[in-house]
Amino acid sequence: MREGEAVVLANSGGDEHQGDGGSLVDYAVDIYPLSRYYFGTKDALSTKDETPADSLLRLKSNYEVRGLRTSVQGVILVELFKHPHLLLLQVKNTTFNLPGGRLRQGDSDLEGLQRKLSRKLSPDEGSDNSDEIEWEECTKLFMVKLPVCRKFIVPKNMKLLAVPLCQVHGNHKTYGSIIAGIPQLLSKYSFNMIEA
Repeated sequence: MREGEAVVLANSGGDEHQGDGGSLVDYAVDIYPLSRYYFGTKDALSTKDETPADSLLRLKSNYEVRGLRTSVQGVILVELFKHPHLLLLQVKNTTFNLPGGRLRQGDSDLEGLQRKLSRKLSPDEGSDNSDEIEWEECTKLFMVKLPVCRKFIVPKNMKLLAVPLCQVHGNHKTYGSIIAGIPQLLSKYSFNMIEA
């Protein structure tokens, strides 16, 4: 994580309850079996960047125009083999992302998250630059409580994978610092594994 980058884990209901010591209160999360969900594909989403260097240039130019960029991402958990698994999007067989993305101007966190999850998971409805200036980004992660069953329709240029939390934990090289830190953020939650 870069300096100035913040990560928040909140419930998709928008509640961030503070305990006596300022820490988040424990939550119970129902996690349903992966077998309850349907996975399909849809047309590929267009990509704005060919390479990570292109992405970096685009982010820098957007920052110069708009300033601070706020992103929302969904932490979606399912049960597989009696263990919690995190749903991640895999792009180009190399990059792993949480479903979500940048908020539009005027979007609330939840409106933006719902829009991004719908765009990426629902059927269609109709180089080292350490010497350069760092920019800030606030990434908000939301615990998304899944219904008992649901269809996930993913763009053809992406895969939706259920990755064990134990594989994600501390694995910065493969998943990046935000995703690798999710198991620690989830340590405040208790999980109820729902039987099929």
